[in-house]
Amino acid sequence: MIYEIAEIQIKPDANAAFEAAVKEAVPLFQRAKGCQAMRLERIIERPDTYHLVIEWATLENHTVDFRGSEDFQAWRGLVGGFFAQPPKVEHTETVLTGF
Repeated sequence: MIYEIAEIQIKPDANAAFEAAVKEAVPLFQRAKGCQAMRLERIIERPDTYHLVIEWATLENHTVDFRGSEDFQAWRGLVGGFFAQPPKVEHTETVLTGF
């Protein structure tokens, strides 16, 4: 299992509209090959910054399957206009679970 963590900084005063656009995009991720979960988290100390956390079965499910799909283009169409700068995307894997 791989986690995609995208740090997204949005334009000022666009929180409600951005969150609504991400909610509208949920079905795009639900039907994506290998996508097992997604959530959007807002950074408390920086309210115009979010973490989009997506659980993928494999790295390629994100980097090849989803990014090469029409649904990825639809995702960017829904949310891209809110970006203050390009998202920073990293992938992680769990190496230890404490409890």
